Amino acid sequence: MADEQTTAACERPLRADARRNRDALLAAAVEAFAKSGADVPLETIAANAGVGVGTLYRNFPDRNALVEAAYRHEVEALCARAPQLLAERSSGLEALREWTARFIGYAAAKAGMKEALRAAIGAEGTLFSETRELIITAIGQLLAAGAADGSIRSDVDAGDVWRAMGAVWNVTAGPQWQRQVRTLLDLVLDGLRYRAGEA
Repeated sequence: MADEQTTAACERPLRADARRNRDALLAAAVEAFAKSGADVPLETIAANAGVGVGTLYRNFPDRNALVEAAYRHEVEALCARAPQLLAERSSGLEALREWTARFIGYAAAKAGMKEALRAAIGAEGTLFSETRELIITAIGQLLAAGAADGSIRSDVDAGDVWRAMGAVWNVTAGPQWQRQVRTLLDLVLDGLRYRAGEA
């Protein structure tokens, strides 16, 4: 029932102020989950978003609905960044390098939300498969642009790159986490450079 209510709420057009409130709640939730884990009080998230807790519950009837929506929001923001960067950067490789910086923020949020996500979607949920396809599509756009402009080798598959990037999930949380993740992603990028695959 909660899922149906959330879907219906998302499908109805929102007034500009309601949209701003919803976006603020999602941004505050992602930040809170990334920093403090998924047990952060919902009242804290509402306060950080600058709205009352009633507004939070009107948009998200329970914690699970907020967790899932926040995760989808974070993935959509990550994927939307790919075409923006391709328009702004001089090469596909440079766009991909900057996109991986945004990916680090996504990885931090997902790590903080991990347990709550498992509880929210259950064993039969399709959330991770759906969002994985969105991310692989974004990676594919970046790789294709890099192959076209000669900055990225053309013999790589977006799914393979996604699997290589999955090494970040093995990095232990701690003060060195971001530096270690950046190092891993730089290794992936170095392997993608044009001519990197030649002997």
